[in-house]
Amino acid sequence: MTEFNWLTALFGGVLIGISATLLLAFNGRIAGISGMVNGAISFSKKEVWRWLFLLGMLLGGAIYEYGLASQATPTSTFAPWAMILGGFLVGFGTRMGSGCTSGHGVCGLGRLSLRSLVAVVTFLITAILTVFTIRHVLHLGV
Repeated sequence: MTEFNWLTALFGGVLIGISATLLLAFNGRIAGISGMVNGAISFSKKEVWRWLFLLGMLLGGAIYEYGLASQATPTSTFAPWAMILGGFLVGFGTRMGSGCTSGHGVCGLGRLSLRSLVAVVTFLITAILTVFTIRHVLHLGV
């Protein structure tokens, strides 16, 4: 496992907060990624901002990984089918929960939304139970 760098994490969190704040302040939109992707697939000219935001996320990650990172990003040993299944389950959960971790956690909590607080607590409890089950019940030592 790679060493944790709290300065990099802090800088990334600040950039996420600034991005979400600017999007809300100048566009009146919430930076929830599941909603952004859902709206982007309409391919409407008025939704071009969604594509630009998503492109900025991808480019930002690529610039960091291939230009700024001091060490390689850890890779996963999960089977591709498990990651695809997990992706579909996350997509189902974001529709069921009316948003994703970025929308509820970054934007909703910042707006003091009770619905977002309930969603984030649910996300965290589910994540904790999932990790416990995978590592200690199924013994899949990830």
